[in-house]
Amino acid sequence: MRRFVVAITGASGVIYGVRFLEALRAHSRDSEIHLIMTRGAIKVMRSETEVKPEDVVKLADRVYGEDELEAPIASGSFRHDGMVVIPCSMKTLASIAHGIADNLVTRTADVTLKERRRLILVIRETPLNLIHIRNMELVTLAGAIVMPASPGFYHRPRTIDDMVNFIVGRVLDLLGIEHSLFKRWGE
Repeated sequence: MRRFVVAITGASGVIYGVRFLEALRAHSRDSEIHLIMTRGAIKVMRSETEVKPEDVVKLADRVYGEDELEAPIASGSFRHDGMVVIPCSMKTLASIAHGIADNLVTRTADVTLKERRRLILVIRETPLNLIHIRNMELVTLAGAIVMPASPGFYHRPRTIDDMVNFIVGRVLDLLGIEHSLFKRWGE
């Protein structure tokens, strides 16, 4: 069984995190999903979507609050196949880049990096300032994958859902999970 840790932070674009959980559940049925949803994520979810937080938690096998630093996922001995922070706020990016492990998201990301496991940060901010860029450089040098939520258009998206599926599909690609969420280049 594969295990994944998913964190949804308070950046705009929580729909990416919700759709990623749905896709992970659908395309990797044998996976165990551990979810951290920050208080900021819940606030943004309520303002940007019609999705209810209680429905999102049903997509995970285990759910943790951001203050639960005693959670098993905060330990290097907890094995998993990848952590995805989707969307990843600039605050979370900065904390990870500078080793500030003061909540469960940043602690688990820190442990993921130290254990040399896959960490994917789906950032959602524009434009970027030099601090953001340097923080992206730091996490990349530490082993993370920075993936801006910048959908492609070669698959000719017609809806917002098509654009969201493109980003979610690219994250699934990085985790080695087969899917058909978008038409690939040249197909």
